[in-house]
Amino acid sequence: MSHSERTIRVGLIGYGFAGKTFHAPLIRSVPGMALTVIGSSRPESVAADLPDAFVCAAQEVTVHPEVDLVVIATPNDSHFHLAAAALRAGKDVVVDKPFTVTLEQARSLAKIAKESGRLLSAFHNRRWESEVHATKAVLASGALGEVSHYECHMDRFRPTVRQRWRENSGPGAGLFFDLGPHLIDLALHLFGLPESVNASLAVLRTGGQTDDWAQVQLNYQRLRVVLHCSLLVAGGGPRSVLHGTLGSWMKYGGDVQERQLMAGILPDDLAFGIDPDPGIFIEGATGKRREISAPRGDQREYYLGIRDSILRKQPAAITPKDAIAGMAILETCFESNALGHVLPVTLTTEERGEWI
Repeated sequence: MSHSERTIRVGLIGYGFAGKTFHAPLIRSVPGMALTVIGSSRPESVAADLPDAFVCAAQEVTVHPEVDLVVIATPNDSHFHLAAAALRAGKDVVVDKPFTVTLEQARSLAKIAKESGRLLSAFHNRRWESEVHATKAVLASGALGEVSHYECHMDRFRPTVRQRWRENSGPGAGLFFDLGPHLIDLALHLFGLPESVNASLAVLRTGGQTDDWAQVQLNYQRLRVVLHCSLLVAGGGPRSVLHGTLGSWMKYGGDVQERQLMAGILPDDLAFGIDPDPGIFIEGATGKRREISAPRGDQREYYLGIRDSILRKQPAAITPKDAIAGMAILETCFESNALGHVLPVTLTTEERGEWI
């Protein structure tokens, strides 16, 4: 068997919502990947879905001899230690968002990966959503002229505080640690590294222990990016908005892939990723409105890229550079909120140079 024909044996750590809904079905839909080992404390749940997978403790997956790629989908504060152990054991590693809970940990993981000669990537699946493809397409078209404003919302309506680790106080908890990494990565993906950050986070629900509302502004030379998430939004407005010198564009309706995966619809289904909600372009000079269909989304593309990075040595779409920048912005947001100041992003000169 040639190097390009071998199968990548994947060990998934964590079979909660992220592992079960996103990672397992996406990995299983990629030719050249096999989900062989699951690290979970709920073996009965794994056996019901994946009867052929070997189930063991989380730490065992990091050193398992029949695992080439370790995927980490566990509570946020465990990401660093599991990823470091897997890299040191000679495994390639994918870490769900947030990559780590501190910038220092992100830098440390990148160093370990470089020293080990292993692939290390953050799982930012939302880059492959129809909404993001549509945003990229309208930016590339030039129809908006010079773009001055981008706004993205990831809102929910969950007025009751639940007893779970994401809503309890502790490292890596809170809404912005959950959804902020997605929002920040989309800004980096679309526009690159901002110059500064000003952020406001709040606890607005009765009995809340962690932030459940956040509004962040990323400042570029001639562009402002507004990122918003809340657990007290029912319905809401557009998810994505762009304003430019020639007009505006907005996109309502969330990407369908999460709902489809939850319902058991896989990426090989002809209906997978097809977005029924078009974008709306408004011509600035006339106010004329027209609809623009959204391209199909396919989050499987993330793992197709990981496969090709491992087997064909092609560059990964999301590298430690992206993960470090994302964590730097996330950490700066919390500091900006605490101080009430606009702050520069806390990256070194060398790290900034990678974005030039």
